[in-house]
Amino acid sequence: MLLKDEVGMLQRVPLFSGVEPAKLKLLAFTSDRVTYGAGQILFRQGDEGDAAYVILSGTADILVESDAGPIKVAELEPNSIVGEIAILCNVSRTATVRAAVPLEVLRIRKDHFLRLMKEFPEMTIEILRVLADRLSHTTAELIDARSAK
Repeated sequence: MLLKDEVGMLQRVPLFSGVEPAKLKLLAFTSDRVTYGAGQILFRQGDEGDAAYVILSGTADILVESDAGPIKVAELEPNSIVGEIAILCNVSRTATVRAAVPLEVLRIRKDHFLRLMKEFPEMTIEILRVLADRLSHTTAELIDARSAK
């Protein structure tokens, strides 16, 4: 795929909508475009957080380990980002991400991701929105689970 097409794809990702095309071109150039087959693992819970992933096409499942085995807690759609928590909090991966169908992602290394956040406050605000939204959903699910007992 041409760099121009990758920039077009990145512009559709809400996280990057405020980033100028020249910087997106650099991001596309310095990031890795990776494909996964259905069932392949992007990363495992407990792994070191060395990159964030933007889903370009396909879907992926977010799995969390439990005593009863892995539990699917969410599904990732195209234009969503995953893996940023481990980078931002400097912790190991909080979940496993597995391709549900053939998947294409842009793998953004930790140093590039952090540099982009410094240069583009709009991106940082969008990441905060994504994280706040996830926290809100998790809290609601926790309340539902507790009231179901």
